[in-house]
Amino acid sequence: MENEVRKVEMSENVADPTGLGLLGLAIVCFVVSTSRVGWSGPTTSVIIPWAVLLGSLGQIIASYFDFKKNNAFGSVVFGAYGLFWSTMAGVWLIQMGAFGAELQKGFDVTQLAFAFVGFLIFSIFGTIASLKTNKVVFAIMLLICFLFFGLSTDLFLGGRTGFFALTAWSELFISLLGFYGSGAVLVNKVFGKTVFPMGKSIL
Repeated sequence: MENEVRKVEMSENVADPTGLGLLGLAIVCFVVSTSRVGWSGPTTSVIIPWAVLLGSLGQIIASYFDFKKNNAFGSVVFGAYGLFWSTMAGVWLIQMGAFGAELQKGFDVTQLAFAFVGFLIFSIFGTIASLKTNKVVFAIMLLICFLFFGLSTDLFLGGRTGFFALTAWSELFISLLGFYGSGAVLVNKVFGKTVFPMGKSIL
């Protein structure tokens, strides 16, 4: 019984990690999308540190603390997308030849496309679950579905199709909503009231 009380107290004293998780998602999507829409260079060398440290580690930390808070949505979603970005960093390193010419030569974009399909399937379920969160998170999840649909379809069709533009702009709007959501969580928590609304849950 005493252990259960301690667990409840610990859960109540853990700060809401949503702001950190959304910031991790926002910053890496912002950096990547600026490259995809043509506002910055096509190289991934600068993107990789952001993907590993903030995009991946930031969301994994948020996932960890959401597990402590018994938040099923935040723990699973932040964890999944956090691991996605560390995996993407590995993919980019293989493409760059960082792990040797043999791995670089054997790189198969079709396998990557199927991985994106897998994340699309997960994101559809996440979007359904987000109907019980708030409108900002729901919009982000819906855009993530468009992102993975565009990524996978573009690769299946050989790359640089019209679906690449869908990917780029979806990712940019994900980042902008992520920045808003992160800032809103921070300001609302500090002020103890709703300064920047996130919108009530749809369901």
